[in-house]
Amino acid sequence: MQSANENSMQRRAYSVAIYPRCGGKALLILHRRLGVWLPPGGECQPGETPLEAAQRELFEETGLRGRFPKTSDFAGTPPGFLGYEEHVAGTKGLHMNFVFVVDVDTIEIVPNDEFSDFRWVDAMGDLDAPENVGQFLRAALCAGLSATTD
Repeated sequence: MQSANENSMQRRAYSVAIYPRCGGKALLILHRRLGVWLPPGGECQPGETPLEAAQRELFEETGLRGRFPKTSDFAGTPPGFLGYEEHVAGTKGLHMNFVFVVDVDTIEIVPNDEFSDFRWVDAMGDLDAPENVGQFLRAALCAGLSATTD
């Protein structure tokens, strides 16, 4: 018989993180439940591609819509895709997170209950966040700046 921890390691949760950018800065939110600075994002719904989830989560969490820039010359790579990371997330098991960047035309967002604060930043400064948030922030600020795709 497997322990609860072994069972959680077998589970998979697929999610997206989105770095909206405008005017040389990207949006980070102070996640209410986790108490750290993260990009907007959330779980993929059944049958949804990571890009579709990114578009939906961006709008649900911020009210923003935008253009996902071409970030790769590899055939089949969705626009805006920056990378992928995974980590263990409690009872959800292995959390697999697809990371995107999107260009938006405004810094005006519609706050929701998932975050208690937000900032448009060009560097992490003293924000408390997982290390990869700063790494992806740096990538998001320069990715695909030559051309964009809806």
